[in-house]
Order: sequence, then structure tokens, then C-alpha cells
Amino acid sequence: MARINLRPWREERNALLQKRFLGNLVAAAVLGALTVFAISYYYDMQMDRQQARNNYLRTEISKLDKKIAEIRELRRKRERLLERLNAIQELQGNRPVIVRNFDELVRVLPDDLYYSAISRKGDRISINGLAGNNNDVSSLMRNLQSSIWFGEPSLSRVQAANQMRNFNLSVPLTKPKAEEASK
Repeated sequence: MARINLRPWREERNALLQKRFLGNLVAAAVLGALTVFAISYYYDMQMDRQQARNNYLRTEISKLDKKIAEIRELRRKRERLLERLNAIQELQGNRPVIVRNFDELVRVLPDDLYYSAISRKGDRISINGLAGNNNDVSSLMRNLQSSIWFGEPSLSRVQAANQMRNFNLSVPLTKPKAEEASK
């Protein structure tokens, strides 16, 4: 039998297989590295997109916060204006009431009685005056109480001076209903 030496062929085949294996190993490593790089790049890109969305949302939220602050400021201004408007309307509405109060003070004034000073603090009127006798002061108090523009009067003092009587009383102001005031 002839002897054939297969060793060099096997060595060449083994070397070729080893080269292929190393090539496949390098190719798999490169493919794995490319895959990892691609996945990393994809996630970085997604994170950048999300960061851009977050930044957009932050800017829009800050714009809305500014608008909300403006709306709150406008509401505060509106409330202040409404308060002013109500105060002006109340003053305008009270203007004829004051005139009517003075007119009513003259109507309830009995003969032989004189006002020397009238002052107003809040919803109370203080009256200082001179009367011929105590019955005139009582008559004034009854007239004030029967008026729809005044409440119950409170007499604080009566002093005799010469032939006249000095008196001091206070009476609360009331606002009658529109039907009563027109009578």
C-alpha cells in the first residue's frame, strides 16, 4: 500500500478553517459592535427627541404660566375696579339720601326749637339745639322716630340756659325701601 501523507492538506484545511473561524469571529464581533452602536445611537436619538419635546413643553408651560399670571392680575384689577364702581354707585345713590335727610330734619322740626349744630359720623347724626321747653324736645324725638328716614333717637343731655333748653341727641339713619321713600 502506498503511503499518502495527508498532513499538509489537513494542516492547510485546518489553517483555512481557523482563518474562517477567526474571520467569522471578527465579523460577529464587528456585527455585534455595530448592533450595539446602532442600538445606542437609536436610544440616544430617542433621548434627544424626548429632550426636545420636554424643552418644548417647558417653554409652552412657561408661556402659559405667564398668561395665567396676567389673567390673575387682570382679575385683581377687575375686582378693584368693581369695588371702585360699587363705591361710586353707592356714593351716587347716597347723594339724594343726604339731601332727603336734611329735608326730613327740617320737616320734623317743631316750632320754638332750633338746631345749633348737626354732625354725621357713619350712620348716626348728632344734633345740638335749643328748645323753648322740654315738650318741644320730646316732640322732636317723636317726629324723628316716626320718620322712615331715621331710627330711634337717643337723648344724651338737656340743660337749662337762660329761658331756653340746650339739648344733645343722636339718631341713626335708615334707608327706607323704594316704595316708602317715594311717598
